[in-house]
Amino acid sequence: MPALVLQRMIDHLPPDTPPSGPDGPVEVLQQRIADLLGTPAALFFPTGAMAQQVALRVHAGRRGRVTFAAHPTNHLTLWEQQGFSAVHGLRYHPIGDPNRLLTVEDLAAVAEPLAAVVFELPQREIGGQLPAWDDLVAQVELARERGAAVHLDGARLWEAQPYYERSFAEIAALFDSVYVSLYKGLQGVRGAVLAADRSIVDEAAVWRHRLGGAIPEAWPLAVSALIGLDDLLPRMPAFRDHAVAIAAAVNAGTEASTVPAQPPTPLFHVHLPVSKDAADRAQEAMLAEHGTQLFSRTRTSPDPNRCAFEVSVGENAMEFTPAEVVGLLHELLDRATDRAMTP
Repeated sequence: MPALVLQRMIDHLPPDTPPSGPDGPVEVLQQRIADLLGTPAALFFPTGAMAQQVALRVHAGRRGRVTFAAHPTNHLTLWEQQGFSAVHGLRYHPIGDPNRLLTVEDLAAVAEPLAAVVFELPQREIGGQLPAWDDLVAQVELARERGAAVHLDGARLWEAQPYYERSFAEIAALFDSVYVSLYKGLQGVRGAVLAADRSIVDEAAVWRHRLGGAIPEAWPLAVSALIGLDDLLPRMPAFRDHAVAIAAAVNAGTEASTVPAQPPTPLFHVHLPVSKDAADRAQEAMLAEHGTQLFSRTRTSPDPNRCAFEVSVGENAMEFTPAEVVGLLHELLDRATDRAMTP
């Protein structure tokens, strides 16, 4: 960890704050997030993967069921190497269209008993889209009617809240358990928090210990998250507004297009009329020539002559005007087209 970052963490703490115990940063963070989400308790985890798998394990154990349902693009199945199955013996039931938001009809079509339904707000893999509030409420109510717990993958809940124009507590109240990330929108070092009622959190703490997640050196991670709550959380509406402005400029001024056309969050996808390889080579040339990186990775498309990349507007992106982003996209597409035409 860089010395300047560590010093800022230390400076952020009140004088004589102990690194652990009821007055330590981890406890302060847990209580702050519990208060923010309106839940009786909250528990720090070193990773979101551990937090979510533990939440599903607890819900499954309480209901005597092993199957959870989620959208086909959910994080647990795409990015966690089936940890829910390998470690916890859970089974996954995909619901809905991979390229669209989940619907009540999708959920109603599930015939088998479910331990839980996982809702992701926003849905990252389809461009950060969010369901309308009434649709979300209807889906949660249907899941509960069928005896399933409802769990929120709220890794980017901080970014989603401005769209709903409801408090974090009102959103969280829909769910039996809520996971939030400490390092995505908040730009902390790493870590996650699981928020729920006291009995769920107490049971989750047992599993956290069994899985080696009760790390004693967690206080710097908690402090970095507290800094993010202070500095970045109030700016989420501004990040979303800037994302809307960038998307509008891209759609109006380039051959690229955004999904969604008007982002509900600071996250959206840019779809390019060039292949992945051509886009990657063009960015490499731009990065070497003037140090500008438009994306971290490109996504392939069923059409081999198209690809996409993700935009997540935060502090760094605020330094670029929509017109500047359009200019960079023009350069990328020009370079990619020239490269594609080269024998």
